[in-house]
Order: sequence, then structure tokens, then C-alpha cells
Amino acid sequence: MNDRNQNRLQHMKLSSYLIAIRPGSWSVSLMPTLLGCAVAFKLNPDKDFSWIILVLTAFTVLFVHGAGNLINTYYDYVRGIDGRNSDDRTLVDHILSEEEVVGLGGILYTLGVLTFFLLAALSPAKVEHLALPFFCGLSVSFLYTGGFGLKYIALGDIIFVIIFGPASVLFAYLSQTGRFSWEPIYYALPLALNTEAILHSNNTRDLESDRKAGIITLAIIIGRTASHILYAFLMFTPYIMFVVAAIRCRSLTFILPLLTIKTAFNIEKQLRSPRTVQNVPRDTAKLNLFFGFLYIISLLLTDNSRLPFVLRTS
Repeated sequence: MNDRNQNRLQHMKLSSYLIAIRPGSWSVSLMPTLLGCAVAFKLNPDKDFSWIILVLTAFTVLFVHGAGNLINTYYDYVRGIDGRNSDDRTLVDHILSEEEVVGLGGILYTLGVLTFFLLAALSPAKVEHLALPFFCGLSVSFLYTGGFGLKYIALGDIIFVIIFGPASVLFAYLSQTGRFSWEPIYYALPLALNTEAILHSNNTRDLESDRKAGIITLAIIIGRTASHILYAFLMFTPYIMFVVAAIRCRSLTFILPLLTIKTAFNIEKQLRSPRTVQNVPRDTAKLNLFFGFLYIISLLLTDNSRLPFVLRTS
């Protein structure tokens, strides 16, 4: 009986760790990573594609992302930002202690560094070339709420759109090909805008509580009305980009992400109503997962001769 209770407690503890890491948010780092690998595959058909490198790149990014989530949880709690209505309940509901959250974050950072060095050993990229974006990303994941607290001084949106957009796509591309190129950054833009909509909807929803907590976000600076307009811009501009790409490249495959546009309109309406605004960040994150998946599929299905943003001739 004691062994059974002990196993149950261990299972509950593991479940608590998983909840604290917030795997539901991982799509914002996984999708750009997979997109970067897809761009590498399409733009370099003469080179062998490595599935091992793809897996190692994904684990490296996810470990750092998970650690960053825990650091965000800790600092939001100790600064009094997380409260009764917060989405992250790890410390608010005492699911884990502060020491456990910090310790688990340290473990994930360590695992991220270990997988990075394994990735660097197998990747055709030079170690120093891979190390720059990796350690910059790792540092920013901590400084987002720890240290300088970039999130609290209206820099969160800029950091978010760069890290979970061009930086992740370029890191994955570099891991596969071993060379730097501007092309992946162009491909990252539609997904980056859609991903930023997640954070901006969260900040718009929490505008008043964030202001009372004494932090500054873009939503607070521009106000609620302008924040709604910006959210609509972030959500719908990528669809316009795909229509333009489909016409320019004469490839209907780029219409695939438009399958999610009805859901996007529904979510945008939710943001306007106080009764439904609570679920907008979560629903936007779900949309981002399907949007990113369809984008990657559309890219893979497009003939190489009709790809947009091809800057090379060789």
C-alpha cells in the first residue's frame, strides 16, 4: 500500500513538472524550428537532409523554451504579477514550490546546453556560428523576465517576435545547411506575425492588471482600441502574404494556411468582448499550431522553381 501511494505521489509530481513547463506553448518555438528545417530542405535540394539534426534542433529549442517558461513563472509570481485570474497556476496554486520551479529551470537549461553541443558536433555549421544564436536565445529567455526583465519594460513584444520568428527559423536552417542566408528570415515573417498575436492578445487581455502591477507593455502604451487593431493586423496580414505568394508564384499550395482564416475571424471577435476575451491567448496559440503546420506543408508541396523569396541563382 505504501509503495502504491509512493508511486502515485511520484506520478503526481511528474505531472506537476509537466504542467509547470507549459507544453501547450511549445508550438511557438517548435513551428519556426520545423519551418527552418523545411526551408533548408527546399532551398538546398543538392544537400542531404538530416533527421537526426532536426530532432536535436527541436529538443535544444524546446529545452530552452521550457526553462524560459519556468523563469517567467517564477519572476511573474515574485513580482506579484500572477494572480487569481492568471493562466499559469504553478506557483499561484502552490502546485510546485519556488525552489522546485527554479531547480527544474536549471535542469532544462543544462539539458538544452548538452543537446546543443551534441547538435554542434553533428551539424555542418561551425560551432561558433551555431553558438551565437543559441546562447543569445538562451540569455534572452532568462532576461525576458529575469535580470533586466525585458518583458516589464515594453520590450517583450520585440523579443518575442524575433526569438520565435527569424531567430528560431535561422538557427534551424543553419543547423541543417551550415551556412547563413537571408532567405529563411523572409520565410519566417508570416509565422512570426501570427506568433506575436499570441503574446499581444495576452497583454491586451491583461492590460489593466499589468498596469496595476507596475509593468509596461505595448498594449498599455497604445491603449485597448489600438491594441485590437494591432491584433487584427498581426492575425490577418500573414493571410494576405500567402495570397500574394500564391499569385506571384502561381502555386495554389500557399492557399492552404487560409483554411484557418474563419477561426482567426472568430478569435478576433472574442477579443472585442469582455465575456470571451479570457480564452483568446489560448485559442490564438491553438490557431498558431495549425497555421504553422499548414504553412510548412504548403512550402514542402510547392515546386522548387515556384518558391517565393529565392534570392540565389545557384
